[in-house]
Amino acid sequence: MHPCLANHLYELFNELAGDLSRDMAQAKEPVSMKSSDVCNSSPGSLRIDSVGSESAEQTEGHAGRTLAAEELEKLSGDQTLVSQFKQQKLEKEAQKNWDLFYKRNTTKFFKDRHWTTREFEELKACRTFEAQKLVLLEAGCGVGNCMFPLLAEDDNIFVYACDFSPRAVEFVKENPLCCAERCKAFQCDLTSDDLQANIPRDSVDVVTLIFVLSAIHPDKMHLVLENIYRVLKPGGIVLFRDYGLHDHAMLRFKSGSKLGENYYVRQDGTRAFFFTRELLAELFCEAGFRSSLNEFVLRETVNRKESLCVPRVFLQSKFRKPDQTSHSPLTAPYP
Repeated sequence: MHPCLANHLYELFNELAGDLSRDMAQAKEPVSMKSSDVCNSSPGSLRIDSVGSESAEQTEGHAGRTLAAEELEKLSGDQTLVSQFKQQKLEKEAQKNWDLFYKRNTTKFFKDRHWTTREFEELKACRTFEAQKLVLLEAGCGVGNCMFPLLAEDDNIFVYACDFSPRAVEFVKENPLCCAERCKAFQCDLTSDDLQANIPRDSVDVVTLIFVLSAIHPDKMHLVLENIYRVLKPGGIVLFRDYGLHDHAMLRFKSGSKLGENYYVRQDGTRAFFFTRELLAELFCEAGFRSSLNEFVLRETVNRKESLCVPRVFLQSKFRKPDQTSHSPLTAPYP
């Protein structure tokens, strides 16, 4: 296995409940890991998953992860930033780097995300009547690991799916579940391409933004949210999950990988930002949204056989676009 890919795989070890866990120390093939249903966990509650030599504990709430002294020392000592020249080059080649990622991994890197309807009940409960066709936008769809389980499970759903990588979009279009009657897949740079070129304004019920915003340059994140805002229905919701501050992947970056505060580059040129609750809430609020949920998910996975302990920190959130009858002081960024 190429060292670059091995590093990237380890960073995403147990990225999502139900995703593949990997033994990167020996660069072995991934093994399947099951997880319990954590959708009804209240803040502070704890669930334990265990399969073979692996177990996972998960808590949800407002508090983030507390670092050990050596972890704090590592982060405070890593202040050297990647040069501006290289940062500009990474931004210019962002699409190429993601396209190469999908060229290497095709559709085999991520496992289908069957957990979304458990974690986000809005994917089922937001209909005003049972027979209503739900219109979903998967922003940053990759190869469709979120949308295809939903299409297979729910016959009364239509999905718009877009991604920065043209290669990823082609993989989506090749899937038998992707047909014109049920979905529309298209390439899109969410920071510059207007979604309204493919999606009518105020027409989407639910937007999923899952491990996408962290890959966007921090200076452009607001453009993504403003873009999404325009196609989301009044009263519609954005379902968000992404890396949280002090996630294990953040602590594994070596010196010379830091692009800015909580912002790093991987060996393959793709980038990752690690969110605080406050920053995320500010970004969505400034784009016109209201927060329904915004909390950390702390997950610790232990592989006893290999003596690996991987503490993960995610931010799981729900933000709504105020409906037309709301007298909210928040307004859309565009008329």
